[in-house]
Amino acid sequence: MEYRQLGASGLKVSTLSFGAATFGGGTEFFKAWGESDVKEATRLIEICLDAGVNLFDTADVYSDGLSEQILGKAVAGKRDQLLLSTKTTFRLGDGPNDVGSSRHHIVHACEASLRRLGTDYIDIYHMHGFDATTPIEETLQTLDTLVRSGKVRYIACSNFSGWHLMKSLAISEKYGWPRYIAHQAYYSLVGREYEWELMPLGLDQKVGALIWSPLGWGRLTGKLRRHQPPPAVSRLPQTVGGAPPVADEYLYKVVDAMDEVAKENGKPIPQIALNWLLQRPTVASVIVGARNETQLRQNLGAADWNLTPEQMAMLDAASEQIPVYPYWHQRQFSERNPPPVPVPSDN
Repeated sequence: MEYRQLGASGLKVSTLSFGAATFGGGTEFFKAWGESDVKEATRLIEICLDAGVNLFDTADVYSDGLSEQILGKAVAGKRDQLLLSTKTTFRLGDGPNDVGSSRHHIVHACEASLRRLGTDYIDIYHMHGFDATTPIEETLQTLDTLVRSGKVRYIACSNFSGWHLMKSLAISEKYGWPRYIAHQAYYSLVGREYEWELMPLGLDQKVGALIWSPLGWGRLTGKLRRHQPPPAVSRLPQTVGGAPPVADEYLYKVVDAMDEVAKENGKPIPQIALNWLLQRPTVASVIVGARNETQLRQNLGAADWNLTPEQMAMLDAASEQIPVYPYWHQRQFSERNPPPVPVPSDN
């Protein structure tokens, strides 16, 4: 397992990390992801540790806190061997202050996550989304207090736009508060918008990327193909309302290219998608989930080899889409404003 420095910090994370959203199945939405209990979760974590994975990610809203509880029990006795990452901001409760990134909610949510995880500190604490109704200064000063208290080691954000992240970094710098060292973002072969603004920002400001849903919300498993019925077991039908949109024909075009690359390498389709991400700028770790041991071992197999430059170019071309304004216009000035990854010549 390779370890990469996470953003502008001294922390090193494994290139593949484990996402615990499949733990618990405490709501109808998360049942479609998985329902691992403590026994199965413990086994999956042991497999990850044996493979060199050192980062385990969850969130307070995953199965209404049940994911954190199961993860905490599954890592009992192993806490010093691993890094725990969790998140807050999304609604967890019916009260008017049970949501957002206010001082009130962050402090309450952090204490609750610590209890559920059975630990006295969180290695990486994310703001799960941007709260436009709370002053950024209030959010970051609260996080600074948590870091100084020892309850949080590093802070990160998730699902921010470019200006959300850049303004937050500027405010941290102004007051000498901790900076977001990582941005947990959606990025996949069928979801490359991250490259348009967030990747250049990450390069410029040294913010590492932790990638969620690297298989495009389950679309890049190889089970979705032209003229074939959908798989009997899939989270997509039950969770499509929260899934990133992907046109069928675009998906099939990308999967066709992945098929060709997979045959050349003798690797399963999911490993092609994961390995492609591991070679992209700013990517520190790709978060993989698994319903069971078989899926987990297959995903972990993506870490010890590399696609060739020619194969990367083939996948880039198949998955390329014309970006929205102003990014398509900026490509016309690539002489002085080059993109962080090559753009296929036919675009």
